[in-house]
Amino acid sequence: MDKNNEKSVLSTLPANYKLGYTLDLQNNKKQAIIVNLAAILTGVALVVPMIFLVPINGLFTLKSTEGFDIFMYALRFVVFVLGSILYIIFHELTHGIFMKLFGAKKVKFGFTFIYAYAGTKEEYFKKWPYIVIALAPVSIFFVIFAIACPFLVGTPWFWVVYFLQVQNIAGAMGDIIVSLVFLGKPKNAYIKDEGTSMQMFVPKD
Repeated sequence: MDKNNEKSVLSTLPANYKLGYTLDLQNNKKQAIIVNLAAILTGVALVVPMIFLVPINGLFTLKSTEGFDIFMYALRFVVFVLGSILYIIFHELTHGIFMKLFGAKKVKFGFTFIYAYAGTKEEYFKKWPYIVIALAPVSIFFVIFAIACPFLVGTPWFWVVYFLQVQNIAGAMGDIIVSLVFLGKPKNAYIKDEGTSMQMFVPKD
C-alpha cells in the first residue's frame, strides 16, 4: 500500500484517485435547498416538543421577581444575538483547530451571504479525520449547551441557551449530512474542503 494513503492529510492527491462526490452549497441550488430544508425541519423538531416541557412564555415575560423589568427582557435578547454571533465564530474556529490538529498548514476563514466557513485549498483530508473535523463543533457545543440547559429550567434564560443549542444542531446540518454521505464511501477516500464546497476523491477502479 502507498504510504501516502496512510496519512491524515496530503498536500498532493495520488495519481490513482478520481472525483467521487461534490457538495457545493454556494452554487448547487438543489443541495442548498436539501440542507436548508433539513435544518428548518430539525429546528422545528427540536423546538415544538420542548414547548410542552418548558413553557416558552417565560422568554417573553417583562416581569422579574421584583416586578416590571424591561431591562432583563432586553438583556436576554442582546445576549442571544451576541451569543449567536460568537457561536458562529467559535464553530468555525473549532473546524479550523481540528484541521490544524490533523496537519493542515493553512486554514482560511470567510463568510458568504448565507454561510460562514473554514477551509483549505492546499490539503486533502483522509475520510475519518475529516468526519471528526466536520462533527467536532456540533459535538462539543452540544455537550456545553446540554449541560447548561437543565440548570436554567424554570428561568427565562432557559430558552436563550436552548435556542443556541437549536442553532448548533440545525445549523450544522451541512456537516452532519456530508458526514453521513462520507460514511458510505471507501475508508481510503480523501476530502478537499474549500469552505463553501467539498470534493471527495476515491481510488480509481
